[in-house]
Amino acid sequence: MDNFNQALNALIAGQVIAYPTEGVFGVGCDPDDAQAVNQLLALKQRPAEKGLILIAASYEQLIPYIDESQLTQEQLQRVKQSWPGPVTWIMPSSERASHWITGQYDSIAVRVTDHPLVQKMCNAFGKPLTSTSANLSGQPPCRTSEEVYLQFGHYRIAVLEGQTGGREKPSEIRDAKTLQVLRQG
Repeated sequence: MDNFNQALNALIAGQVIAYPTEGVFGVGCDPDDAQAVNQLLALKQRPAEKGLILIAASYEQLIPYIDESQLTQEQLQRVKQSWPGPVTWIMPSSERASHWITGQYDSIAVRVTDHPLVQKMCNAFGKPLTSTSANLSGQPPCRTSEEVYLQFGHYRIAVLEGQTGGREKPSEIRDAKTLQVLRQG
């Protein structure tokens, strides 16, 4: 079985996987599986209050998690114009977006990726993945599958092998309501 199917099967089984994104490797899981998200937070030593990004192959995959009624057509248009690509948007969250994804916020961070492997994984899985940088708390983000194995190896994390998109920085983060840049990309 090839590496892609191993990672997909791990996702389906409720496990955490690591995968290349536009700039760094990310770790993610099924955003609707509380046990998988708790496993991810424990693995990363990340507080639940911070929330997690959802990364998707298409805008359609994100719609169930977003409350579009709180945004104007102009705001939605601005968001959609930046995708697919390395821009994460903070958008109002829907009822379906669970507190283990939104953290302490009434919003959700979402991105439509232009990374072909992540697009393929989200399409095969049929929905978005959670996305946070692949690194243990206090360590630099992993940029290769080898670095992921070095930091997380003893956890036996499934790694989707591939190259990152070559960007030096994590994705830019913007607020969909104010259009303000919250983190430079």
